Amino acid sequence: MSRGLTIGEFAQLTHLSVRTLRRYHESGLIEPAAVDPFSGYRYYTAEQIPTAQVVHRLRQLDVPLADVAKILATEDTSERAGLVGEHLRRLEAELDRTRAAVTSLRQLLQADDRPPHVELRSVPARTVAAVEGVVDHDEVLSWYADAMAELDAAVAGKSSLGPPGGRYANDLFTGGRGAVLVYRPVADPPTRGRVTPVVLPAAELAVAVHFGPHDDIDVTYGRLGAWVVDHALAVDGPVHETYLVGPRDDPEPGSWRTEIGWPVFRLAAK
Repeated sequence: MSRGLTIGEFAQLTHLSVRTLRRYHESGLIEPAAVDPFSGYRYYTAEQIPTAQVVHRLRQLDVPLADVAKILATEDTSERAGLVGEHLRRLEAELDRTRAAVTSLRQLLQADDRPPHVELRSVPARTVAAVEGVVDHDEVLSWYADAMAELDAAVAGKSSLGPPGGRYANDLFTGGRGAVLVYRPVADPPTRGRVTPVVLPAAELAVAVHFGPHDDIDVTYGRLGAWVVDHALAVDGPVHETYLVGPRDDPEPGSWRTEIGWPVFRLAAK
C-alpha cells in the first residue's frame, strides 16, 4: 500500500506551505489521510488535492477560516454556492469603496487652483412627491435606491416638472445619522405608501455641479464649501442635491451631472 504524499509533496502540489497545512490540520480544516504513530509524519492522498485547492482559493479571497470550514462541510451545492456568493458580494462592496477612495484621492492630489463655478440661486417653494426618513450615513445609498424605486412607481404616468433630487440634513454628516428626503417634482403629487406630497420651502442656494460618478463627490462638496466661506456666506439648513443626469438617464457614469445646492445667506457687513 502506498504511504501517500508527504506533507512536503502535498504542499508543493497545492501551493499551501507546510506551516499552513499544519495549522489547517490543527484546526480540523484539512486533516491528513494518515499520521505515522511513531514519527508523527503526516500523509495525504491525491483525492485531497481538489479540497486543498478550494481552501487555497477561498483564503486568497480572505474568507475567514470558520467560513471556509462551513463551506467545506456543506454538501448541498446550492447552499455552498450561496455561502461563497455572500462573501464575494462583501468583497465587491469593499472593492467599490476602495475604488471610490482611490478616485477621490487622485482628485485631491491633482493641483487645481481654479475656483469652482458657483451660481447663487433663489429657489421658490414647491410641492413635490417625496419619501422622508431618518437614516444612518452608511445606509443612505440603499435607502435612497429603495425610496426612489417607490417614488418612480408612485408617480408613473404623471407629468414630470423637473429632475429628481434630495435633501440631506447636516446631522447626517456630522453625527452619522440624520433626516433624508428624496423627491420627484410632478404634477399633482400622490399619496401612496411612503410617498406623500411635501412642500419644499423657498431657499437661497450656492450651487455647483459635480460631473461624473459620486465616487469623488466629496471633492466637489469641499470646493463648494470653501467657496461659501471665502465669499462671506453662512450655511443654514440641509444640503440639496439635484440629479440632472443619473443612472436612469445614462448608464455611463462619466455623463452623470449632480447639482449640489448649499443653503446660504450673506453675512451682515461689520
